[in-house]
Amino acid sequence: MNDIANRISGLVDMLLEDYKSDRAIDEIKHFSHPEKKTVIDILEKLRRLVYPGYFRNENYRIYTVRNNTTMLLEDIIYNLIKQISMVLPYREEFLGADAITINSEAERITFAFLEQIPKIREYIETDLQAAYDGDPAAYSKDEIIFSYPGLYAILTSRIAHELFLLGVPLIPRMMTEHAHSLTGIDIHPGVTLGKYFFIDHGTGIVIGETTEIGNNVKVYQGVTLGALSTRGGQSLRNKKRHPTIMDNVTIYSGASILGGDTVVGKDAVIGGNAFITSSVPAGARVSIKTQELLYSFGSSKQISKTDFENADNWFYVI
Repeated sequence: MNDIANRISGLVDMLLEDYKSDRAIDEIKHFSHPEKKTVIDILEKLRRLVYPGYFRNENYRIYTVRNNTTMLLEDIIYNLIKQISMVLPYREEFLGADAITINSEAERITFAFLEQIPKIREYIETDLQAAYDGDPAAYSKDEIIFSYPGLYAILTSRIAHELFLLGVPLIPRMMTEHAHSLTGIDIHPGVTLGKYFFIDHGTGIVIGETTEIGNNVKVYQGVTLGALSTRGGQSLRNKKRHPTIMDNVTIYSGASILGGDTVVGKDAVIGGNAFITSSVPAGARVSIKTQELLYSFGSSKQISKTDFENADNWFYVI
């Protein structure tokens, strides 16, 4: 036992010495970084505010809407002010600011954010309707609220986006990456989403920070709305790097649409696996040219060929 204790002590000494290397990973700030568990808890409580009749809080035994809403808000306000206070020093103007100044700004941001909840609810109602109208496999709106990863990712994005617009560092990204880890849908909090946004299936979707999406847009699994290149690194920050998707666009699975100057016009349909780096006119139907299937029949060497180039629906890969 003494030998193990000595070896543990030696390992501790080794690590403590390694922590002195003055690297980013060597920082020890237990009480000045946001708490991931708390941020996720705030997100889940905000979801209860958005859907007041769907997700019961087992910690609360008073079931009137007013009392539950009051307790949820009190909890969210206390914790969100605390978490925002921790991250505000990431903004240059608050670096080195005193605690009273930081707390006052965190309080202002928290209440400004919570005043956007009715707007978030207005938009998420349209997203719910779009999912129901657009998916014949949906048998009820309750089914969508409880089980559709796309709607969860969209709601998280809408919540995080409002915090992003208010200049909150880090926390919005923590929220959307939590949704990403649960759903496989990666939406940066900077993304601007219109009404009636529908993500069907969802796995593998990536939507970059400066993407703008209009109303009545439908996106299937595996779609990337990304940047043409990130080789410029930090010099590209705050520049339009991702595409603009206008109203009533449908983007089928596996499509990639890249570039800040790329605009997909109103009513366009982007076929599965299309790779787009320039703008698409309104009403266009984009598909991959000369798709064909070849069937061979055993040793007879007889081949049957199906050419999809002129087909109406081959690229609707769902």
